[in-house]
Amino acid sequence: MRWFLRSKIHKARVTEANVDYIGSITIDEELIEKAGLMPGEKVLVVSNTSGERLETYVIPGERGSGMICMNGAAAHVIKKGEEIIIMGFELSEKPVEARNVLVDENNKFIRYL
Repeated sequence: MRWFLRSKIHKARVTEANVDYIGSITIDEELIEKAGLMPGEKVLVVSNTSGERLETYVIPGERGSGMICMNGAAAHVIKKGEEIIIMGFELSEKPVEARNVLVDENNKFIRYL
């Protein structure tokens, strides 16, 4: 068994960072669906701006809002305005075809990569 990339939201912008929330990353529900992620799923978040990496879990945000919000302690590490990549993985015996989503500067779906 190996870990394979299954879902990726590429070049997203953090729209909010809320240290007073209890953990997680809030993602526009439309982007969650397009990327094939699920609420509560563990994800790896990588900042293209700072190089920071962290793991957290997905919470759905308002559909069509473009929201990407770092919550809790993660908001100290990755801040509002940073460009990030959000990745979900799958443990499998065979390679998995990843669903890679490219978004614009407002976190609106552009196309699949």
